[in-house]
Amino acid sequence: MERRQLPGTDRTVSAIGLGTWVAGGTSWGGSEPRLIAKAIEKALEIGIDLIDTAPVYGFGRSEEIVGSALEEQGVRDRVFLATKCGLAWDEAGRIRRDSSPARIRAEVEDSLRRLRTDRIDLLQVHWPDPRTPIAETARTLEALVQEGKILAWGVSNYDAAQLEEALAHGRPVVDQIPYNIFEREVEREVIPLCRARQVGVFAYGAICRGLLSGKFRADATFPEGDLRRADPKFQQPRFGHYLAAIERFRPIAYARGKTLTQLAVRWLLDRPGVTAALWGARSPRQIEEAAGVSGWNLSQGEMEGIDRILRETIPDPIDASFMAPPA
Repeated sequence: MERRQLPGTDRTVSAIGLGTWVAGGTSWGGSEPRLIAKAIEKALEIGIDLIDTAPVYGFGRSEEIVGSALEEQGVRDRVFLATKCGLAWDEAGRIRRDSSPARIRAEVEDSLRRLRTDRIDLLQVHWPDPRTPIAETARTLEALVQEGKILAWGVSNYDAAQLEEALAHGRPVVDQIPYNIFEREVEREVIPLCRARQVGVFAYGAICRGLLSGKFRADATFPEGDLRRADPKFQQPRFGHYLAAIERFRPIAYARGKTLTQLAVRWLLDRPGVTAALWGARSPRQIEEAAGVSGWNLSQGEMEGIDRILRETIPDPIDASFMAPPA
């Protein structure tokens, strides 16, 4: 597995990280803790040591599953463990943004307990909170670094202006952003700024909620509560446009002896500025496929061919803004 330097630290991480949003179960139709634990075991076996989670994934469930698996397998020290803060929820599951110092400190204590660890390797602000000054949030995170409860901090879903403000008051080492072949809005400002200011990029949504796996047909349906019911890309007529693009991606992948998922993640890892791509998996079989992403690169011609397919098949591309919680 490829490894890459995490800017602003002396650490390297695997170029693919295990994303555990699906472990929380909500938005993805449930999850099985035993299989998640096996996925973590398989990830380590193939060289993936970056694990990314968040308190809001299943309202604590994902962190609990990850923490239990790491403790039972005795592998905490082999893992670069990233989680998040800055979202609160009520008993009805309604989510709100809250990056106040009190909320962050409370979340850190809860995350340490659920993850069964004495430190968090990377704490990321999940979404920008318009009611709390970024400077106030940054000062709190810097204090947590000094206290040893977190080793580094970053942000997630911050635009360029918000990231600049965070950099003015501390040292975020990562901006975790939605980025894949279909969702490329971040290429305009965010990624150029990350490259210029030496901030790492963790790309989530690498296969676009499964769309880039090539497993969906035009008549696909999703159960109530599934995130894809709200994603405009899974609604006709746009869904047909994206499926047409995927059919034209297949020969590129197959010529390499790769799956569409491997092609999509390799595309991300070959983009300038990307530190790691997060790969969601709820079973060992799903993460095992990640081993086929290392050891090769897409050519310039293949990259240009993908861009041409996008121009010819998707007249009205949609970004990932539909996922944002209420501001």
